[in-house]
Amino acid sequence: MNALYVLGTIDQVLVQTISIYSFMLIVRVLLTWFPNVNWSNPLLSALRQLTDPYLNVFRSFVPSFGGMDFSPMLAIFALQFLQRALVSAIY
Repeated sequence: MNALYVLGTIDQVLVQTISIYSFMLIVRVLLTWFPNVNWSNPLLSALRQLTDPYLNVFRSFVPSFGGMDFSPMLAIFALQFLQRALVSAIY
């Protein structure tokens, strides 16, 4: 098997994984707009456990502006930047 083929396949898997994780982040952020969401639901709890560690990295250095948390936006932009870098490496 060709080494470039293996690297290209790994890059494609990473790009798809980043897409899925970005979608999960967007869902997580949108759910915060609804105050009655039951976070003890196993599906929502799993979503929270998967996304909060990544979001907390950005929350640690992005200040909150009057209760508005802009760290998820920066977190999603960082993932998109990484995804585009991987896509440009593939092609």
